[in-house]
Amino acid sequence: MSFFKKLKNRMFKSSSKIDEGLDAIVSDGGEEEEVGQADPAPPVAEVEPTPAPDETPFADPVPDVTPPESVDNDIPEVVPDVVEEAPAPAPIALNVDITAPLSEDTAPAPVEKSGILGRMFGRGETETVVRRTLDDDMLEQLEELLITADMGVDTALRVTANMAEGRLGKKLSVPEIKQLMAQEVSRIMDPVARPLPLYAKTPQVVLVVGVNGSGKTTTIGKLASQFRAAGKKVVIAAGDTFRAAAVEQLQVWGDRAGVPVLTAPEGSDPASLAFDAMTQAQADGADLLMIDTAGRLQNRADLMEELSKIVRVIRKKDPDAPHNTLLVLDATTGQNAVQQVKVFQELADVSGLVMTKLDGTAKGGVLVALADKFGLPIHAIGVGEQIDDLAPFDPEEFAAALVGLE
Repeated sequence: MSFFKKLKNRMFKSSSKIDEGLDAIVSDGGEEEEVGQADPAPPVAEVEPTPAPDETPFADPVPDVTPPESVDNDIPEVVPDVVEEAPAPAPIALNVDITAPLSEDTAPAPVEKSGILGRMFGRGETETVVRRTLDDDMLEQLEELLITADMGVDTALRVTANMAEGRLGKKLSVPEIKQLMAQEVSRIMDPVARPLPLYAKTPQVVLVVGVNGSGKTTTIGKLASQFRAAGKKVVIAAGDTFRAAAVEQLQVWGDRAGVPVLTAPEGSDPASLAFDAMTQAQADGADLLMIDTAGRLQNRADLMEELSKIVRVIRKKDPDAPHNTLLVLDATTGQNAVQQVKVFQELADVSGLVMTKLDGTAKGGVLVALADKFGLPIHAIGVGEQIDDLAPFDPEEFAAALVGLE
């Protein structure tokens, strides 16, 4: 099963919520129309397709490719020297007795039936579709629906305003509204759909932060496994020294992926472990050092100060470290994720986002709000616990899954 199908199947709570809401909105004041199966759908503005994402949520340097030399076509252009005007045809006398009965060869084709009876008994079958005129009341209902999906007030207003541009007064069906909505969501998400950049300088230090239970440890394990499968030498530092279960979980992932996990005694200083891990990664010639950190709430000043200390200590080893700071967000937190991004960005200089648990929430729209408000790269999304349940973020696939578009 492709990741897109899995995403659509598992984001059922968000898509079903929008599905049900759109059905109710269009039914309220909508009218049934009979549409032939061959009738073309109303034109919808197309969005330029997004290039297919890499197989892994990170980017490798792209080699230069020399384009092939152009080949000239040696076919000469044929131009007539003289163009003569063709003489007008002579009138032809018709020797037909209009009173004689028509043969089968000369019988006129039957006239296609028109009207309801014609559509019922003719060769074209009909379907019934409900359409509602797009007006201010309908727009307000669409805004409220998107807000309930945790898209946020500002983003919901932006999406519906773009949907309404040039379409006020026109009748729209649920599938047509879904198509428009998916296009506007994709338009917002497209600029932030970027893989995790990889740099020539090694080891590249990736600091992973987030609140308690957001899925940091699992995300690190999945990323390390994918990096390792792509030929990168990876080292993991178990910086959550206060939770033994986190260390054990990382060790399981490390064994599975063939990646070493550096640990420290329970309760030891995480900043000291991070410094020692950098020294070890340099000695081992590692390409990537991924540092796990303890989960911390954004309103705990002492824990946030501890995170700042980790950053200060590793910068003594490398002034440019950490080269990436990934904030792992739990989709089930809804609009609370907006405040998390704001606080972590101020303290840890967040460079990119990973959204987990999209399979268990009706609040997937918060990712659209984050893209609209902060513009931070979204490197990957997760919809489960398996290794292939973390994949590069694709804006068009996400938008289609969010609104339930087939």
